[in-house]
Amino acid sequence: MGPKQFHDVVMAFPETEFITSYGQPAYKAFGKFFTRLRKEDDSVVLGQVALDEREMICEADPETFHFTDHYKNYPYVLARLKRLDAKLLRGYLTRQWRHNAPKTWLKKFDAGETLPALPKKAGTGKRTRKKR
Repeated sequence: MGPKQFHDVVMAFPETEFITSYGQPAYKAFGKFFTRLRKEDDSVVLGQVALDEREMICEADPETFHFTDHYKNYPYVLARLKRLDAKLLRGYLTRQWRHNAPKTWLKKFDAGETLPALPKKAGTGKRTRKKR
C-alpha cells in the first residue's frame, strides 16, 4: 500500500480530518489522534492494540509489525505501510476510530442512522500568543 491509498482508507472513516503532526501527515477522528505516517521507517501508527496482542503480532510478523521505545508502554503498534492491505489496515483503524467516537454518536451510527457532521469546536485553529 502506498501513501495515497493509506490516505483514502483513513479519510473514508466519518469525522476524520487530515492534519500534520511534527511536520508529518497525521489524522484526527472526532478531534482526537487517529493515526499518522512515520517517514523515519515508512510505518503507520495503529492504536488500541493491547500490549500482549502487540507482542504476539510483532513476533508472528516482524516484517510488518514493530514498535519503538517511544511506544513501549502504550497500546500502539507500528505497521510498515508497504506490507499492509486495505482490509487489514481498516480493521486496525476501526478500533481507534470507535475509541474516539462519542458513545451517543456511535450508538446511532451502529443503528444505521444517517448522522450530520459534528459541529467544529470554536478556536481549534493554531493559537497565537498576544504580545503584552
